[in-house]
Amino acid sequence: MSADPPVANVTPSDSATQVTPRPVPRWAIHRRLYDWVLSLAHRKHSTWVLFLLSFAESSFFPIPPDVLLAPLCLGNRNKAMWFATVTTVASVLGAVVGYLIGWGAWEAMDQIMFDYVPGFSQKKFDTVHQWYDRWGVWVLFAAAFTPIPFKIFTIAGGVFEQPLVWFVLVSLVGRGARFFLVAVLFRWAGAKAVPFIDKYFNWLCVLFVLLLVGGLAILELMH
Repeated sequence: MSADPPVANVTPSDSATQVTPRPVPRWAIHRRLYDWVLSLAHRKHSTWVLFLLSFAESSFFPIPPDVLLAPLCLGNRNKAMWFATVTTVASVLGAVVGYLIGWGAWEAMDQIMFDYVPGFSQKKFDTVHQWYDRWGVWVLFAAAFTPIPFKIFTIAGGVFEQPLVWFVLVSLVGRGARFFLVAVLFRWAGAKAVPFIDKYFNWLCVLFVLLLVGGLAILELMH
């Protein structure tokens, strides 16, 4: 009697990742960018790219670091907590730079920020001023944890001379809570999330844009 052929051990996570890639249309730049970010996960410079994006977003860059953090955590689940740590530290350092801009250089840079930095406007800045007057530095947590543009609050924190120590602590708690939540979710989902993202990628992009616009709309409605 002949022996049965050996059966390969395939774990659920392995089978979930064995998804036949679909051709990406030339117009789908957003999808090509996502695929490129996934490819960064195992490269040496991925951490530096994440650090620079997180740092810049806290003072002038319009794109939140979650768009890079999430796929990096998917691409290398073992480093998810490390990616979250880098994102948090860089974001808080960038927040301190934003604070210093507001504290020492706002009169020279205010018009530049209003004219050229997405998300800034005199109306939004006045709204943030009212929030700081009402709740103090604690309002910074809302911006650090939610899609509300963080950079407006960091620079305004310096302009309106919020206590720097508390500014840093609130930023650290808010940003850390947000980025570690993202890292834990994507590390937990892991391979199970890849087929879902592949199937609904365009809709997820629309949802992200709506969240980003919604953060700006909150400032408008609360004025």
